Amino acid sequence: MAFILATLIAMKSYDAAIVGGGIIGVSCALALAEAGLRIGVFDRQELGREASWAAAGMLSPAPHLSGDGPLVPLSRESLRLYPEFIRSIESASQKRTNYVQKGALELFFGADAPYERDRHISLCRSLGLAVEAISATEARRREPSIASTTRAAAFFSAEATIEPRALMEAAIDAARACGVELHANCAVQSLVIQGNRCTGIIAAGREIPADRVVIAAGCFSRNLFEDASYCAKRLSPFLPTRPVRGQMLALLPRDTTLSGAVRSTRGYLVPRSNGWIVAGSTLEEAGFDKHTTVEGLQKIRKAAVELIPDLAGAEITESWCGLRPGTPDGLPILGPVDVDGVILATGHFRNGILLAPATAQLVKDWIMHGKPSISAEALSPSRFIHSTEQAHLTL
Repeated sequence: MAFILATLIAMKSYDAAIVGGGIIGVSCALALAEAGLRIGVFDRQELGREASWAAAGMLSPAPHLSGDGPLVPLSRESLRLYPEFIRSIESASQKRTNYVQKGALELFFGADAPYERDRHISLCRSLGLAVEAISATEARRREPSIASTTRAAAFFSAEATIEPRALMEAAIDAARACGVELHANCAVQSLVIQGNRCTGIIAAGREIPADRVVIAAGCFSRNLFEDASYCAKRLSPFLPTRPVRGQMLALLPRDTTLSGAVRSTRGYLVPRSNGWIVAGSTLEEAGFDKHTTVEGLQKIRKAAVELIPDLAGAEITESWCGLRPGTPDGLPILGPVDVDGVILATGHFRNGILLAPATAQLVKDWIMHGKPSISAEALSPSRFIHSTEQAHLTL
């Protein structure tokens, strides 16, 4: 079987080869195929089974961590693109993704809750986000199950939720329907670089010609190439990705329902169409270890119960974890590098599902037009090269 696969692949050539079959890679493939290009997607395992499969599906452009500010403009644009993105995928695949746009509640607790809420709202509004300050009473009217200890709340009317596993399955089928060739269990070992131009990839032991190569391998992007290889020397400085483990729980409450996402600084809850409520998450530097821990799951359960006390008696239907693609500054790595023909689309950390439409648009722009229609300068791969050079100058 492996020989047959290698022989078939060896006969192919592509306008673009995409390394990584998560939601970012498949969304880029779909956008490029819709533009008429010949696209191949290559993944080391089954497509979509890493961070995309583990995500909660809260589509929120609001800043949740201290370094999120520079990402908000791209996140806002991606959320704006989402309805058309979903229509395209569902039309091509004939599958539902369970995209729901009903807004999200952020809850605040303790004596300083109104002050913390107002400060957060001020920040969000300065970043162009639509958010409304509401009382705890109004928040409980909208979501009756939330905790009576809530002291203040903010409502983000434009936010939405989606079911990432359904999205991933639909996106794969949509890409296939648009002519994308999907190669699961086909690891890319190297790129073919001649002079200063990439002319293809090496996968399944064969050279596969491609006019462009998009690296969208998530937390595995830095580890694609052997440390001493020429590819590693040329590309690793642009790819400081690492895995950041996030544990998750799915709860099945007896009577509790949610219309949209509910969150606080300690955790979040996202409803599913089957009645589950997904609770998350942890941020752990655990390398490539994908095991859940008692401590991590207890922390998530505690945060969930703080938001909705009735979840204390909910059945745990599933627990899992994913490896998010972290970067030194917590921001994605998007754009061309100094090897012609190579474009990076990785490092999306906690925002891969949200940023899929905008990332696909950017990659299509770079390949089709040589420049982006969306501003992404702050996310350029060259920022790591510049920061290294600056550090050397200050020594």
